[in-house]
Amino acid sequence: MNSTERNDVASGFGHIAVAYAMGKTTSSEFHTSRFWWLTVACCLLPDVDVIGLVLGIPYEHMMGHRGFSHSLIFAVMVGLLVPRLAVPHLPFRSRSFGVLVLYFSCVTMSHGILDAMTDGGLGIAFFAPFDSTRYFFPWRPLIVSPIGLFEFFSAWGMGVLWSELLWIGMPVTFWLIGLKVMRRVRGLPG
Repeated sequence: MNSTERNDVASGFGHIAVAYAMGKTTSSEFHTSRFWWLTVACCLLPDVDVIGLVLGIPYEHMMGHRGFSHSLIFAVMVGLLVPRLAVPHLPFRSRSFGVLVLYFSCVTMSHGILDAMTDGGLGIAFFAPFDSTRYFFPWRPLIVSPIGLFEFFSAWGMGVLWSELLWIGMPVTFWLIGLKVMRRVRGLPG
């Protein structure tokens, strides 16, 4: 099976690791269980488009896999809606609300960015609905991940996990260690 015939995503493990690192970068005042559940939901949400494959929407269609739900506009729309769910009492015009809009937009956007670094598929429609062109980054070190639990227990699945450990896990670990050291030096919590 070549990389354009495989299920073409970074694994959920990689998406969640990046979102976790992003969340740890925010102020600890936001770190409620609701915040973390919404963080995970936002980083995985773009793959809701796989439902379209079951419904007969062609992969290359704007609403197909890696189409509109992987776009920057979609990420911003999610980012505008989710802060109200994360912290219901937060005033709409407050600085903290704006920080959460930016945060949840970036977490959602991180999904398409990671997928654009995989070695398969048709690319990401970053500028949908205005442009249906699919893009990859020039550097694509991530092995395309299988969809489904049992495929992870194959040579392909193990290759994906090693690839993500190297290209996602190690940078995330270094980032989190750096954050911890920086906060300790500044006398900040966390």
